[in-house]
Amino acid sequence: MNILNVRNFSIIAHIDHGKSTLADRLLERTGAIEKRKMKEQVLDSMDLERERGITIKMQPVRMEYYGHIMNLIDTPGHVDFSYEVSRALLCCEGALLLVDATQGIEAQTLSHYFLARKLGLTFIPVINKIDLPHARVDEVKLELEKLGGFRPEEIIAVSAKDGTGVEALLDAIIERIPAPRVSKGESRALVFDSFFESHKGIVAYVRVMDGVVKKNDSIFLKARSRECIAKEVGYMTPSLMQREEIVAGDVGYIVTGVKEPGEVRVGDTVILRKDKDTNIEALPGYQEPKPVVWASFFPTEQGAFAQLFDALSKLKLNDSSLSFQEKASMVLGRGFECGFLGTLHLEITAERLKREFHVEFVVTQPSVSYRITKGEEVSIVSSASLFPRRHERDLVEEQWMKLEVVAPRDNLQDVVRTVEAFEGIVGEIAVLGETRLLCNAEVPLRQMVNGFFDALKSATHGYASFSYEIGEWRVADLVRLDVSVHDERVEALSRVIRANDAEREARRIVERVKNVLPQELFQLKIQGEVEGRIVASETLKAMRKDVTGYLYGGDRSRKMKLWKKQQEGKKRLKEQGRVDIEPDVYIKLLGM
Repeated sequence: MNILNVRNFSIIAHIDHGKSTLADRLLERTGAIEKRKMKEQVLDSMDLERERGITIKMQPVRMEYYGHIMNLIDTPGHVDFSYEVSRALLCCEGALLLVDATQGIEAQTLSHYFLARKLGLTFIPVINKIDLPHARVDEVKLELEKLGGFRPEEIIAVSAKDGTGVEALLDAIIERIPAPRVSKGESRALVFDSFFESHKGIVAYVRVMDGVVKKNDSIFLKARSRECIAKEVGYMTPSLMQREEIVAGDVGYIVTGVKEPGEVRVGDTVILRKDKDTNIEALPGYQEPKPVVWASFFPTEQGAFAQLFDALSKLKLNDSSLSFQEKASMVLGRGFECGFLGTLHLEITAERLKREFHVEFVVTQPSVSYRITKGEEVSIVSSASLFPRRHERDLVEEQWMKLEVVAPRDNLQDVVRTVEAFEGIVGEIAVLGETRLLCNAEVPLRQMVNGFFDALKSATHGYASFSYEIGEWRVADLVRLDVSVHDERVEALSRVIRANDAEREARRIVERVKNVLPQELFQLKIQGEVEGRIVASETLKAMRKDVTGYLYGGDRSRKMKLWKKQQEGKKRLKEQGRVDIEPDVYIKLLGM
């Protein structure tokens, strides 16, 4: 293979801009997949991706077109999976900047565009969905020209649905995206993703930067100083296609045979074992992602703790932005405190654990990190159940997020009202094209995970989008709200709220818990407590049972005896009974 004929590229796009459909057409036109095997969203291999209509995992695929090798790394579009995108871009020389002709440039497209520009990637601007009757092709072209300084003749108009313009796009990829730059030094490959296969062990997705990696080569993982054998090497087409070797410029895979999940890390450098004592520099890896949302997972049965640990360890191979550590709870037992890049990331992780690893667990209410100062001691608390009361701290600081919101001009007031309703501050507003605005804002992270995205979408009828990055710490007046059921504190339902909203939030949450909890044979008392004071209370009536239904005729005293016996039984249950909340109930309460 001639290195000059290799093209490595990714697709940058917002959700629903047609990225997966365009990838389907590229695979179809290059013959990478037979027509009889073709299906929609072929690179979205998880059922969860198909059900939700979004890409969750990056997926590399190799295509051949007129003597050229094209390696596409398909990436997600949602802001919670930006880390997947950043890893893919480091393995590419170019990117397709894909924009929906009906919606124009969205916030997440902007975010990924600026990231790719920092890495020095070559762009091909593409306008998709030109076949739709309400497509605004000329207006979107102007937006692209203003954003990246693209010339009108550089912009390619396509319809991923019917295939219009796809051949022109393939030709542009060959002409404009540069071939990989490689040195003639020792073999080096960058691990950009991995997954666990029960028979093969850990399979690492790699971009070969220099040299050659052959089947049965002894290889060395620099970060973990781990030696192993490359039992199998090859390409993704998109299924694994075994080859004798993968060479510089290739995007491929290596079967390591390693069975311990922590031994192969994303960002590690693979070299040959014979070179391990030389001064070969490790490739620049990836910055560790910083979790912004925390939630704890507890197995429903403590005997399943090891199974949950194994599932999280294997899932982390395929989702390196997931972090977790062991945690113990007085009520829920041993579990794990997990860090996520957003609430969607949390939902997807919980669903994947259930579907792929068949584990049952309880998920606590999502929380964020707070900086607590007590005297000279400063600590970070990421669990709402551990948030200190006022007499246990001197100062509380919370993290704020910097937002870029793209919305139609007509919805400016809706955006401002939504940001302010979530305790945020609106900053500079810039014009983006003829009909849309780019609004900068700051919002507390605590509010970001409390339904901000849904509220923004609702206020703008689905036309707004946003991207975010971590901002600074600021002083806040916050308190912990605890929920108790039948005089027993439910640790998983604790949350941190603004002191001024304590009573209103307590009433809302207690009422929600009452509506979701199933009835018991005895009366349940549900209370909301703030700083040791009960501020909200509801009562869930006992389940009714007609104990006299089988009686007919006779003296009424027989029924009265049964009713009295039933009342005594309910009294004993109320005094001695214990409420076990089912996992499904916690899932329903996640959106509180």
